[in-house]
Amino acid sequence: MKDTFKHKGLRQQLVAIIKNKGIIDENVLKAIGKVPRHLFMDSGFLDHAYQDKAFPIAADQTISQPYTVAYQTELLQVKKGDKVLEIGTGSGYQAAVLCELGAKLYSIERQKELFKKTSKFLPKLGYGAKKLIFGDGYKGLVEEAPFDSIIVTAGAPFVPKPLLSQLKIGGRLVIPVGDDIQIMTLFIRKGEKAFEKHELDQFRFVPLLEDKN
Repeated sequence: MKDTFKHKGLRQQLVAIIKNKGIIDENVLKAIGKVPRHLFMDSGFLDHAYQDKAFPIAADQTISQPYTVAYQTELLQVKKGDKVLEIGTGSGYQAAVLCELGAKLYSIERQKELFKKTSKFLPKLGYGAKKLIFGDGYKGLVEEAPFDSIIVTAGAPFVPKPLLSQLKIGGRLVIPVGDDIQIMTLFIRKGEKAFEKHELDQFRFVPLLEDKN
């Protein structure tokens, strides 16, 4: 597990690319510049690790495009010490970026193969999430709620109500909503039953799977 000067240089080029695409949060750019994305990918894809593209990983899932990770992370407005719930741990790349920002991270994955791999791998890199859970992301994590923010890293056909209810007042939920193409949607909790909703850009994610176990 090496992170060389070459990798660091490629990461700075990647940061320049996503900055060019409109990401302005300096902390998010710094986190993308620090996380060794090549370590989250199969060795066959090492040459592609610092291209701004999504790539296949195990269990028919993908490691998200760095721009998408930065885009969602910027919307969350994570502050150091924030309690963040991630739905869809996947490769662990997005989780590492959130940890780099100082989030107290809770993350749920429903693919057993990915869960096993990532729960061993993230701590090895020094990204200790508070809790990695094997389970159904549609249900959220009620025992640890409320959260400062919740991020969903897969396309959801609808917005799961438990996720909205597990936000703090002032908390933010970032979720791609739709079937084939998703609209990145931001909910800000304004009160017990009041939410402000912003529909933003279009993206394409792998689908958010309901628990079939």
